[in-house]
Amino acid sequence: MDNHSHAHNVSAQDQVQRNEDPALDAANEHVHGHLHHSAYAEQGRDVTEFSKGTTYEESNIPSQDPHHQPVHRRHLPNGSTVPAAIPDAEKGSFGRGGSEEDPRTHTLSSFYLKYRVFFHIFIWLLFTGPMHLVWDSTAVPVVGFIPEKMRLPLGAVVVVGVLLIGAFASPESRDNTRDNRAVSVFGLAVIIFVMWATSRDRKAIKWHTVIVGMFVQFIVALFVLRSGAGFDIFSFVSELARDLLGFADQGTSFLTAASVPKLGWFIVSVLPAVIFFVALVQLFYYWGILQWLIGKFAVFFFWSMRVSGAEAVVAAASPFIGQGESAMLIKPFVAHLTQAELHQVMCSGFATIAGSVLVAYIALGVNGQALISSCVMSIPASLAISKLRYPETEETLTTGRCVIPDDDEHRAANSLHAFANGAWLGLKIAGMILATLLCIIAFLGLADGLLTWWGRYLNINDPPLTVEMIVGYICYPIAFLLGVPRNGDMLKVAQLIGTKLIANEFVAYTKLQTDPAYADLSPRSRLIATYALCGFANIGSLGTQIGVLSQIAPERGADVSRLAVSALIAGALSTLTSASIAGLLVTDQAAYFKPSSAST
Repeated sequence: MDNHSHAHNVSAQDQVQRNEDPALDAANEHVHGHLHHSAYAEQGRDVTEFSKGTTYEESNIPSQDPHHQPVHRRHLPNGSTVPAAIPDAEKGSFGRGGSEEDPRTHTLSSFYLKYRVFFHIFIWLLFTGPMHLVWDSTAVPVVGFIPEKMRLPLGAVVVVGVLLIGAFASPESRDNTRDNRAVSVFGLAVIIFVMWATSRDRKAIKWHTVIVGMFVQFIVALFVLRSGAGFDIFSFVSELARDLLGFADQGTSFLTAASVPKLGWFIVSVLPAVIFFVALVQLFYYWGILQWLIGKFAVFFFWSMRVSGAEAVVAAASPFIGQGESAMLIKPFVAHLTQAELHQVMCSGFATIAGSVLVAYIALGVNGQALISSCVMSIPASLAISKLRYPETEETLTTGRCVIPDDDEHRAANSLHAFANGAWLGLKIAGMILATLLCIIAFLGLADGLLTWWGRYLNINDPPLTVEMIVGYICYPIAFLLGVPRNGDMLKVAQLIGTKLIANEFVAYTKLQTDPAYADLSPRSRLIATYALCGFANIGSLGTQIGVLSQIAPERGADVSRLAVSALIAGALSTLTSASIAGLLVTDQAAYFKPSSAST
């Protein structure tokens, strides 16, 4: 039997079960001297033809001709090329040389393709080259001296040491004492232990992913909260987001009056910013800027944490475009995702927030640096926590590659079309936010009225029995483990966390910024609450995740439903780890995170 025998493809992963997906079986790869069994092929006329453009309906199946040839041609000795396209009288052409053109102008992409050599040289000289030089001359020789069996334990010791030194070496402040930091460290350890104890398969846990994820999360927090450069960078990004609100106000003033944006109403100060931001995101996506940025993040986590390409793309995209849209980036792969990958895709969506609502929270007065840093910290945290709770035991389709497929089905014709589509999408998102908040707040009011009426018969009057009170006591241990000062703030922070889990983070942030009951929170408590609420992990988002993934891959609906609750818990705990790390690092909370005027 030759080296192209019909055997199962060798997996690049260890300790995995054979995947029964036919796409991974080499037996289904058609290999022989010619490509087809037609009479022409048997006569030596090896012609490959692909029908293209025979209907006016767009196909959601990716174009095959760029990828079909290499699979077969690699086995052919002569390495012949594909002939020119064959003209078609009805629609124009067959094959790769069709006359149908992309309606987009490709101005930016054409400029990039023309001068991409200079772009790559510039990036290599400024970033890639020095980073490779430093890495190859420092980390690689040091790791080479360490026996392979000792690398993982030593890495864990180094991470724990860095975390403890970073937490306790700095001087104490008013409510950020070493006692409170010790509680935050203990809470972080409890979260990791709970995920390990409830893991689906503890023997299959890839500790490299967990250790690197927690380390990257801690380094990002250290850079933002302890260094002047990190503070300035995230402050600059936060100010850019705030400037967007001003531009949105100009549109609101044109549609209403110049005095309307100054009213401070949610519907005229927050929702217009959401619509404008979503339109900008769609424009950047059309230009390819967003895919480039997401791709760089994804490659880093793909390389450093040893996760599959699909997991890296979704985790990197979730803070930018949200839980539903990030799954659309890997639409061709969703049907073939393993159970652990599905769990990770949902966990990433639950662990962070999207850019569209980020500007809305900033408009409410929430500190932008905390929100942005929490989004970045949640990327490695979600990967680490999900792999603790549901480790990979199967063979993944995207192992060893990190790609973002083109979305030809929803491609805009030009920049104006993309911006208009974004405005319409932003209007739908703003309408969903408006309707959701109205219904949730009204429903909570109804529940509070019923509970208060029932509480009077139980002699629970001061304070009255409400949903907020119940979830506050349920989440009280969580607030304690995060390191909230024991000065009366724990119940308030626990109520905010509980409100976020049963309602959503919008309701919780609104209470944090505008409710007089939370105006007297200490700076440390306000900081921890800001980080702890920065995620989509709530009951409503559970339905969103199930609906989106089930629509993309209907055959995986049962798997998605089975994994959704576990992913929700893992996503919520990922967000809480960011709150715990922020609590043990910040030493001057009053200077970094001040209450908004609305809350005072």
